[in-house]
This record gives sequence, C-alpha cells and structure tokens, in this order.
Amino acid sequence: MNLEYFIAKRIIDSKSYKSSVSAPIIKIGIAAIAIGIVVMMIAIATGIGLQQKIRDKVVAFNGQIVISKLSDNNSQESTDPISINQAFYPEFKDVQGVKHIQAVATKFGVIRTETDFESVIVKGVGKDYDWDYFTPFLVEGRLPDFTGERNEDVLISEYLKDRLQLKVGDRIQTYFMKEDSTKPPSQIGYTIVGIYNSSFQDFDKTYMFGDIRHIQRLNRWESDQVGNFEVFLNDYKDLNTIAPEIYTSKSIPPTLNVETVEQKYSSIFEWIKIFDTNIYSIIGVMILVGGINMITALLVLILERTQMIGILKAMGNSNWGIRKIFLYNAGYLIVLGLFWGNLIGLGLLYIQKYFEVIKLPMEVYYVKSVPVYINIGYILALNAGTLVLCLVMLLVPSYLISKIAPVKAIRFE
Repeated sequence: MNLEYFIAKRIIDSKSYKSSVSAPIIKIGIAAIAIGIVVMMIAIATGIGLQQKIRDKVVAFNGQIVISKLSDNNSQESTDPISINQAFYPEFKDVQGVKHIQAVATKFGVIRTETDFESVIVKGVGKDYDWDYFTPFLVEGRLPDFTGERNEDVLISEYLKDRLQLKVGDRIQTYFMKEDSTKPPSQIGYTIVGIYNSSFQDFDKTYMFGDIRHIQRLNRWESDQVGNFEVFLNDYKDLNTIAPEIYTSKSIPPTLNVETVEQKYSSIFEWIKIFDTNIYSIIGVMILVGGINMITALLVLILERTQMIGILKAMGNSNWGIRKIFLYNAGYLIVLGLFWGNLIGLGLLYIQKYFEVIKLPMEVYYVKSVPVYINIGYILALNAGTLVLCLVMLLVPSYLISKIAPVKAIRFE
C-alpha cells in the first residue's frame, strides 16, 4: 500500500478538512484552476477556429497552391494562357500529398443593369472544378454545372445581389473590354443560378463564377488553354513542405511559377498568425495564476497540519514522503478544478458552436459569429500540461516541510 496516498486520501475524505479554516482558500484554488482551464480552452478553440475559417475562405477562392505563368506578375486577370497539356495535369504524380488540381481563368468585367453597374472578376471554371469549399457558402439556388455543353449559368455573391437588386433566375448583361479599346466591349448574357455568401467581403464583392469556355472565347484562346492551375493538398499542414517540391518538380516547366496561398495573401496570414501569440500568452498567464493560487492553498494546508507533520517525522517518515502527502492532496484539488473547468468550458464551446450566440463584425473578422474548433487532442494536452506544471510549481513551497522541526511542530498550536 502507498502510505502517502492513503494518508492524503484520509485527509481529503475527513469532515474536518472540509470545514477547516483552509476550506475557503482551497475553494478559491479550485475555482482558479477551473476558471483558468475555461479561459484557456476558449482561447484555443476560438483562436484556431478563427484561423481555420479565414484560411478556408481564402483557399476556396484561390486554392492552396497556384501555378501560373511568370509573365502574369500576380495579376488578378489571366493574360498569358497556359496549355493544359502538362505532365502535372490532371493528376500530379510527381509529388505525394496532392489531392486535386483544377484549371481556371479570370477576366475583368462590368455587370450592367437598368439602374446600376458593378465591376467584377469573372472566374471561369470547368468540369474539373471542386465545389466542395463553396457548398457551405451557398445561400440561394444551386451551384453551376459546367460538365456538359457551354452554358451561361453564373454564381454571384449575396453582396452583388443586394448591390444590384438581383435574384436567382435573373438575366444579367456583363461587358468585357477588348485589347483594342477603340472597339466596343464584348457582351455576355449570364443567368444567375446561385447566390453565395462567404462573409469575406473582399472576395464576395469581387468574384462571380462562370464557364471557363466563355473566358477562352473572349480571349481568343484555344480550348486547351487556361489562365492558371489551383492545387489542393490532402493536408494543409504540409503546404510549406509540398510547395517547394512542386516548384522543383520536373513536371513544372521553367516558364511557370508556383505560389502558395500564404505568399499570395501574406498580410491576411500574418494577421491570423498573431492569434497564436495571443493564445500562448493567455495559457501562460492562466497557468501562472492557477499555480499561485494552488501554492497559497498548499502553504495553508501545511500550516494547518503542522502537528501532523511533526508526529509523522517523529515516527520516522522522511521529508519527501510527507511532501508527497501534500502533493497528492494538491493534485486532487487540481484535478477537481480541471473537472469543473472542462465541464463548464466544453459546455460553453458547444453552445457557441451550435447556437452561434456570440457574433462578430464581418468586415473585421470575415465571419459572422465566433467559430469554435474542438479537438480531443488539444483538450487532453491542455489538461495534462496544466496538471504537470502546477505540480512542478508546488515542489518549491512543499520544501517548507523539510524545515519543520518535529519537537516544535508537535507543540504547535
């Protein structure tokens, strides 16, 4: 039998322990651990959730890696065509981890109605386009289908719909400038089949999606020429590993450039990386506060049990053995705080996840409510880390036990 654990358990189960002078301080220590774990869980869940939501929105419009002509020079409009007869298309066999690759093209246009007009970028997509990222954004109608004959179906944003007072089924005239500006612009009549809302206004007010074959016709390209390729990976975490492999792959000609979405929109990704700093800061502060409260509780427990410490020493118990009794006691209090903290924290997170109680300004955070990311991995790591770090912090104050003299301790009132 573990003697130290047995004594610690008897102390915890005793009625006098629960009604002692130290009881309020112990409750404060438990509450500090519980509040700390709640705050840390919320910080991690909302921080990672916000990062993933913003990242997924940017990826939906651009892919994770973009392969384009060097001569395009990061232009939003496709000017220099690329042949689809590439070794990496439609399947990238040279590099492991590539999930999907799709060909797209973009062109500036102007939507003209009877009362207003709005400039847009028409993104031409084909039968290989993966609509999975846009399915959650669809608010009205349906997604276009470009697997058959060329058609005039188009997907526009809710922002453009409201600005131009449009609805699903409306016919819109879109004008495209020619290279010779002296000639009248080309015109295409599109039919709105779907409305999307990504809550990312910078993209929503810019893009509408149509058949890539219209872009090819307007630019006088061949049917096997496109603007660029968008690459998706099996795991986004491998982005910075796979991108260099793609760039150096023998399948990529020297005339093509490879750019990650993080490089293309560096300002956005630098901004969301700041969330990591905030998360680490909150975790550090909360563990420190919880640890200090537990140190206070431990010192009070030691002071309250001074006579018991003297008797145990007189009976031959070692300093480390007696310290273990109080560390077991403190460990129980920490676990109790973690239990209530997890219960409250997970409850709040699930309420936010399914009911979206807390809203955010979309123009600032690009989401309408606080997103929540819940994963058993970080929850277990957070609990284990908090328990271990708090116990390590308690090792120093528990050293006070070794300074207590048995004779004086037994006489202690």
